[in-house]
Amino acid sequence: MAVPQDDQCCPAVLSSPLSEPRAAELARDFAVLSDPVRLRLLSMLASAPAGEACVCELVDPLARSQPTVSHHLKILSDAGLIAGDKRGRWVWYRAVPERLGALRGVLA
Repeated sequence: MAVPQDDQCCPAVLSSPLSEPRAAELARDFAVLSDPVRLRLLSMLASAPAGEACVCELVDPLARSQPTVSHHLKILSDAGLIAGDKRGRWVWYRAVPERLGALRGVLA
């Protein structure tokens, strides 16, 4: 006997489930963000009033050494979540909106 449309259990949760390669790629991106320092750095850059911040401005709020902050910034940069421009002896970083949007879209 056919079940009437109204009595079906549940609609499909996802219209298109993640492929295995896409899931692995996203897992790497989210693993980068699983560190509290990197998550705070990304938040600081994404909310920076000028849209960018110098690495020298990020050290004190994180209470970490400059080499430690630079290490975390490199990991975020290698993942494509932030981009940096060297100006003199300092690097200015900004969030990459397209990459953040892509991660947001997966969670939506």
